[in-house]
Amino acid sequence: MGIEAQDQEYPKRLQGYDHQHRHSHNLKHKLNPILLVIVTNLVTIFIVTGPFSSLYQSTTTKNPPNDSFNSILQELNTTKSQLAASHSLLSDLHHRLNSTNLLVQALLIDLTTRQQQEKQYSGLKLGSSNNDDGESSSNEELNLAIGPYKLPFGYSPRIGSDEIHSPVGAACLRFQDELNQYMSYDIGGECLVDEVFAEMLLLKGCEPLPKRRCHPMSPKGYVEPNQDLQDSLWEIPPDNNIVWDPYSCKSHKCLIERKNNKGYCKDCFDLQGKEKGRWIFDDGGLNFGMDQVLRTKESSGRIRIGLDIGGGTGTFAARMKERNVTIITSTLDLDGPFSNFISSRGLIPIHLSISQKLPFFDNTLDIVHSMEFIGNWIPETMLEFLLYDVYRVLRPGGVFWLEHFFCFESQVNGTYVPMFDRVGFIKLKWHAGRKLDHGGVQKNEWYFSALLEKPVT
Repeated sequence: MGIEAQDQEYPKRLQGYDHQHRHSHNLKHKLNPILLVIVTNLVTIFIVTGPFSSLYQSTTTKNPPNDSFNSILQELNTTKSQLAASHSLLSDLHHRLNSTNLLVQALLIDLTTRQQQEKQYSGLKLGSSNNDDGESSSNEELNLAIGPYKLPFGYSPRIGSDEIHSPVGAACLRFQDELNQYMSYDIGGECLVDEVFAEMLLLKGCEPLPKRRCHPMSPKGYVEPNQDLQDSLWEIPPDNNIVWDPYSCKSHKCLIERKNNKGYCKDCFDLQGKEKGRWIFDDGGLNFGMDQVLRTKESSGRIRIGLDIGGGTGTFAARMKERNVTIITSTLDLDGPFSNFISSRGLIPIHLSISQKLPFFDNTLDIVHSMEFIGNWIPETMLEFLLYDVYRVLRPGGVFWLEHFFCFESQVNGTYVPMFDRVGFIKLKWHAGRKLDHGGVQKNEWYFSALLEKPVT
């Protein structure tokens, strides 16, 4: 009897041990109660639909469903709802995690950029004890010019900082030796006659250059400009009003006589020659008449202010001035006193290269014009950025008047028409024709002229 009792007791102990072992195992891994419910329901489903389903069905036939079975079904439905809610929560967390990852990546990129800029700026810091006094002073002057400067009243919410920097183009940081040379002068004295050197830096992308604490050379025997605006628009200024040192020509007579040479704007100083007849007549082709263009825009607003890109000596602005339209002319003084010549005519020059962002706010100009300056010599991507910038500064309904854009015949429809379409201009006028001057026929070069409108949304 004792042995039989022990034999009967052993399975019970084993079963109890197994139960305790499973219970401790569950506690060890701290299973979520919801998982236990899921497992229970899965077992129930397995019993109902699996190999024991016939047994279950026969049992239920004898014993109809009771409250316990209904409770299990209710619990199963509750578990299903909880699973759906959990899935929605996990999906939301997944989206938040992706957003956080993107934010972290952006912060890392910004941090890397700032570190690179700090390294570049550190190359401009004084710290050059091995240099002679002259170079050290130029380094110090450069550092003072670009700042930063602490704001007198501390942190400004508008700026988001307690200091302000003078703008110097990022490309300038690659030309420290040239910058030091540009900033080498006697403080309060006369600047070096280094206009050609400054133009070189601008064309390298070092724009804008830092400010300087020196006086530019003034022309000797300066004569006051003509007070009669109509006369000043078409007269040659006195030679005494120009500092001729940076240029190959040393007089206006020399500038006028070089019209027979090849190159950009060689004849534009001759105001009584070809310049006098520009934009007077519309030939139905590449040459648009100014009055016809202005009449085209009368229905969508009057043209009052604008910009002429690469405007030479300012004749487009002069013609517009005669029609009470104010035009700013952008130019570089490439071997000629273009800026001084424009201002002597009573017009407004702006010293600006093709690569710089146009210094106007969005939706502000009525017209932007360019003639024989924009063409396929500009890299395609750079040109597209320029076109988008022109689009940006034009007001809705404003026009881009582009004259004599030069390129190869295959580029007209293959490259530039799709580019202008991408930017989003509306074509009011568009004419293309073979370029007949300077070997254009042999090279299969073409011009096209266009009057393009920024759409009104």
